[in-house]
Amino acid sequence: MKPIRIIDVVKAVHAIDYSSPNRFAEIESVVFDSRKATENTLFVPLTEGETDGHDYIQSAIANGATAALWSRPESEAPEGIAIILVDDTLQAFQDLAKAYLAMVNPKVVAITGSNGKTTTKDMTAAVLSARYRVHKTAGNYNNDIGLPSTILDMPEDTEVIVLEMGMSGFNEISRLSKIAQPDVAAITLIGESHLEHLGSRRNIAKAKLEILEGLKDDGLFIYPINEPLIREEMPIDGSYKKATFGIDKTATLFAYGIDSHKDHTNFKVNFDDTAELSIPVLGDYNVQNALIALSVAAYFDISMIEVKAYLENFTLTENRTQWLDGVNGSHILNDAYNASPTAMRAVLDAFRQVPREAEGRRIVVLGDIRELGDQSKELHESLAPSLTPHDFDCLYLYGEEMTALFDVLSNTYEASDIHHFSGDKAPLITALKKELKQHDQVLIKSSFGTDLLSVVKELRVD
Repeated sequence: MKPIRIIDVVKAVHAIDYSSPNRFAEIESVVFDSRKATENTLFVPLTEGETDGHDYIQSAIANGATAALWSRPESEAPEGIAIILVDDTLQAFQDLAKAYLAMVNPKVVAITGSNGKTTTKDMTAAVLSARYRVHKTAGNYNNDIGLPSTILDMPEDTEVIVLEMGMSGFNEISRLSKIAQPDVAAITLIGESHLEHLGSRRNIAKAKLEILEGLKDDGLFIYPINEPLIREEMPIDGSYKKATFGIDKTATLFAYGIDSHKDHTNFKVNFDDTAELSIPVLGDYNVQNALIALSVAAYFDISMIEVKAYLENFTLTENRTQWLDGVNGSHILNDAYNASPTAMRAVLDAFRQVPREAEGRRIVVLGDIRELGDQSKELHESLAPSLTPHDFDCLYLYGEEMTALFDVLSNTYEASDIHHFSGDKAPLITALKKELKQHDQVLIKSSFGTDLLSVVKELRVD
């Protein structure tokens, strides 16, 4: 972080008042976890969640924090630390991030979508690093706390920052976009995630399109050509430029000649027919994510040839289409961090195309998809056509919501080849450890809240 004076923090957060023996003392980091406080740290006691950060102020002081935001009564403020009084510590945190962003003044790329945000963010940061110093969201630190934290962690020599934006309802992306004020905004796709809160895919599209509310007037909006809801709900008064992506040749940037393998996918794009591009992950859906990254690269005048090696070797955030060595000589395709019906069908289609190894089998382990609301049963059942016995040898379904899919497929699979578990995961883990054999390939996919990552942990061999 570029050092920022306490007096400048006071101005940025619109403080009510402050106390400091040295208004020109510099802050070199901002944390909301008191355990991470050190000398020259600003501690932000957030009140969201189960605990109130104000209760940990003494821990922050003990660890060397120089200053703290404070929204409790001034009479309760501690001694021995500069206190900056504000009405709302989260709002002040976000205001400080916005001010710091203006201070460093990098170009800003913002990415949202129902699925593929994190992978797209990783790809985009990788291709931009071909020419620029890039900072990006760590993991999926993409909410109203994670995004300002990402900004405030930005090194002062950053030229481009790539920010992932997540949401569960209306007005969340709007808030993040107005903090970030992106030069480029992209939507990966409109899926079924958050139907429980938003009710329809159209409302999900509306919520995702809030990313345009902070987009600079001369900025660029990138979106999938095959999503009519975006075109229908997009504001008509925007002065920003637009670009589309997909495999449709009418898209601004389209892919062709796609050749997917177990651990990589090759393709070409219309921007440069001579460039043989590759990504180190399987699946046509990941090519779509790569097209966003390449569209951003083109916006920054970076050629396809320049980005080729960076795209081929980008570092994927853990638990996204990640091959792991498994028990008994099996191989696990871990994609258990997030799920929606659209994403699950896409990864099943990609996994179906992976050749079997020797005498090995294709085994699928699927967990509940969360936040589907009243449509959950119907949407779980809709996965059935993607799960034929011809393509997959054995199915393990986990969770109450997967009961619907199990009931549909029970007449399609032999009883010995389809299994359903719920509650305690120990029986599922025991069954899989007994089932898996050398050369078996196992896809594990679920929503994060279903916690099949704990199953992955028990089955992987480090």
